[in-house]
Amino acid sequence: MSEEFKPQTETSAVVNESKRDFMKKTAGLSAAAALMSLVPPGVRSAAWAAGSDAPEKAEVKIGFIPLTDCASVAIAAEKGFDKKYGIKITPSKEASWAGVRDKLVNGELDASHVLYGLVYGLQLGVGGPQKDMAVLMSINNNGQAITLNNQIKAKGVTDGAGLAKLVKAEPKEWTFAQTFPTGTHAMWLYYWMATYGIDPFRDAKVITVPPPQMVANMRVDKMDGYCVGEPWNARAIHDKIGFTAVTSQDIWTDHPEKVLGTTAEFVQKYPNTARAMTAAILEASKYIDTMSNRSEVARIIANKAYVNTEFDVIEDRMLGQYDNGIGKKWQDKNYMKFCNDGLVNFPYLSDGMWFLTQHKRWGLLKEHPDYLAVAKKVNQIKLYKEAATAAKVALPKSDMRSAKLIDGVVWDGKNPKAYADGFKVKA
Repeated sequence: MSEEFKPQTETSAVVNESKRDFMKKTAGLSAAAALMSLVPPGVRSAAWAAGSDAPEKAEVKIGFIPLTDCASVAIAAEKGFDKKYGIKITPSKEASWAGVRDKLVNGELDASHVLYGLVYGLQLGVGGPQKDMAVLMSINNNGQAITLNNQIKAKGVTDGAGLAKLVKAEPKEWTFAQTFPTGTHAMWLYYWMATYGIDPFRDAKVITVPPPQMVANMRVDKMDGYCVGEPWNARAIHDKIGFTAVTSQDIWTDHPEKVLGTTAEFVQKYPNTARAMTAAILEASKYIDTMSNRSEVARIIANKAYVNTEFDVIEDRMLGQYDNGIGKKWQDKNYMKFCNDGLVNFPYLSDGMWFLTQHKRWGLLKEHPDYLAVAKKVNQIKLYKEAATAAKVALPKSDMRSAKLIDGVVWDGKNPKAYADGFKVKA
């Protein structure tokens, strides 16, 4: 036992000496950080459950793109969940995923609301310079879509099968947009097209467009369709320039989407801060998934500081109220989820591995990586569990999960190499 923690029955000389030692060690530190600096590591880990492990940084800048699923970053700051964990979150509105990538890599952002596949691409040096990265948590499931323009609708196309017939019948430079080459939207778009026999690279041209610019580019007829997050699919319907051909939850129900991402260097240097960020955003996630809060959340993120669009364009799909723009309206039980009792937020190894299988499928990776080893390195499961304990968020029983996608193929992470090589349509 260190002198600082000897019982009060010690002599006054020893007590005074321990006070002097204490003052030397705590110069320039906050009281909370000072106290925790004297606690052995094992005790500190246990103490975190009571929320007493002090963050190394008082303020963190977290990037986001203007999308509905940036809500948990916004709400953590707007509702003060960050303060509960001893930090101040400053949301930073970014123009593109390429910009987010660059600012994460060079340290301008401490962390970001970011595409799952972008993080994994950086880890392997695809879609940007190689950088060891970290996924702290998953931010949301579901809530993206593929929008096709009204010219395609005029030809009688309403779904993937109809699009496949049209593409084969009318050879031309069919152009579709995604938001980042290794990102989620690229993978949903390619997977959906390939399910119906459309090769996204041989039968079409694929371009990269930042999410907020999708609607404007479709309006001037620069693309036949795009895959993006909300509210930019609902916005196309609102502006009467396109319709929803498929939702991402119909491609993969409860699929992984955005994550809270940072660099491995940040986690190593500021582990308590990373944990505090994760816990704060978990608290926000719980708040958003209380459906009675969703209209308020939609109103907050509709503001210019965040998504900058009409409230009702965001609210309907946040509430699961879907209209595809061509006559179908439904209440979608697989709407955008932010917590779902923790099932959304856990950084499943199999989720990260899936993006690597698709990067290999489409030629972004030339060789098979060690899928599981990469996922274990990137996804910060231990740190997440500590943050979830602090935020009182339930943990799943396994680090892996399985799902059947739109083509009927099951993904469970057990044989990623065979899975990646098993698709009929691939690079």
